[in-house]
Amino acid sequence: MPGDFSGTALIDRPIADVFAFLAEGTNDPKFSPRVIEIHKEPDGPSGLGTIFVSRVKDAGMTTDRRFELTVFEAPATLRWSERSKNLVTVPEGGYDLEAVGDSQTKLTVFNSLVGHGFGKLIVGFARKAAVKDADAFAQRIKAAVEAA
Repeated sequence: MPGDFSGTALIDRPIADVFAFLAEGTNDPKFSPRVIEIHKEPDGPSGLGTIFVSRVKDAGMTTDRRFELTVFEAPATLRWSERSKNLVTVPEGGYDLEAVGDSQTKLTVFNSLVGHGFGKLIVGFARKAAVKDADAFAQRIKAAVEAA
């Protein structure tokens, strides 16, 4: 699995349900407190090429983000790439899902981070924070999916 950081969780839901929840994208505020608002382009079901436009708050800064779904293989694989221009971006991130019996799913979430301009100086701090929070982030996803 690629990425600068990853986190895992065992979710008490079937793989198809977990995939559907995560593929929606607009569910992100339910598990990511940094997401202030998010919407999907175009409206309708998510799929390959769907764009999620969000406003997020990181380290006290509010930024606008655009992520495109680059791999959409139900029920096991979602990948995205950031299309916005920010100091630190995610060229690749994703979810890998694995069925564990009929009613549980192993989730692995990952992101790669790249700094641009001044972001090259701060990307290391962003990575450290992300690594520290990775498993807790996966647990927040678990809680949100199980509550849905």
